[in-house]
Amino acid sequence: MHKRVRARVEHALAHMKSWNILRNCRRKGDGVWHATLGVAQMRNLTIAA
Repeated sequence: MHKRVRARVEHALAHMKSWNILRNCRRKGDGVWHATLGVAQMRNLTIAA
């Protein structure tokens, strides 16, 4: 049970981290495309781990 709760929390934190990166890149005007690619790569890494 504890592992399931921890996994859910880590999953939520990963989503928040990805969202912050995307938001910060949009704010700086770097381009949403690069931010989206970075988030997708991070997401793939978290899924693979």
